[in-house]
Amino acid sequence: QVQLVESGGGLVQPGGSLRLSCVASGSIRRLNAMGWYRQAPGKQRELVADMSSSGITKYADSVKGRFTISRDNAKNTVYLEMNSLKPEDTADYYCKVSVLTRTAILGDYWGQGTQVTVSP
Repeated sequence: QVQLVESGGGLVQPGGSLRLSCVASGSIRRLNAMGWYRQAPGKQRELVADMSSSGITKYADSVKGRFTISRDNAKNTVYLEMNSLKPEDTADYYCKVSVLTRTAILGDYWGQGTQVTVSP
C-alpha cells in the first residue's frame, strides 16, 4: 500500500557531509511522523531523528548539532542532512513513516535502508 524509497547514502571521509532522502508513495491520505533510524553491524537499530507532522523534532544525543531532519509534505519526502560525519556514524540508515492510508488504516512503514560509510 505504501512504499518508501531512500537515497543518498555512500562513502564519505570523516568530517564530510551527506544528505539522505526518503520518498513515500502509494495509498497515502496523511503522513504523520517521519523519521530516520540507523543500525550498525552488531548493534540494535536506534532512532537518529524524527519530525512530527507539526514540525516538532527529536534527535539522538550523538547527532545533535550535526544532523538536521526536514520534510517536504508536498513531495511526501523526508530528508536527513548529515554534517561533520564521524566513523561511528557508519551504519545502514532507514526511514520510517507513520501513514494514514486512503482506506483509513494507520501504520508504520520502513524503507529498505541506505548504507552510510564514514572512513578515511
